Amino acid sequence: MKLTIIEDDLAGEPIRELVARHLSGMHANSPACKVHALPVELLRQPGVTFYSAWTDDALAGMGAIRELDARHGELKSMRVADGWLGKGVGEAVLLHLLGVAQSRGYARVSLETGRGPAFEPALGLYRKHGFANCGPFADYVLDDFSQCLTLALR
Repeated sequence: MKLTIIEDDLAGEPIRELVARHLSGMHANSPACKVHALPVELLRQPGVTFYSAWTDDALAGMGAIRELDARHGELKSMRVADGWLGKGVGEAVLLHLLGVAQSRGYARVSLETGRGPAFEPALGLYRKHGFANCGPFADYVLDDFSQCLTLALR
């Protein structure tokens, strides 16, 4: 599978549909006050860089990185399109975002996610690549649902 990852302006209908699918999934699997996924308009805000992953003309996945400060980035909106689950797309997007973080000189990359079966595949991927639980960052609050993970970059 040849995967192409590009910086995306979120103007295309396929990517807008995948963002909507991501938001819907987060609302279905999270308490209402714990959905931190960003809609299209917030993924376009300054400091957020959004990427989409494609195989030929098919959208396979997406992810974004938000600059928290000059040394710290946050992963946002990691999602694989349903037809591409289990085919390495999520890992490719994650590695791309980590490369972006390194090229920006970040010392670490963090993320917030939930708990439960819907989050296990993503947690497994993050842990495979060295992410470990950490205390809250940015405006997040840890509780019995939310958890934060971080990875120190070399």
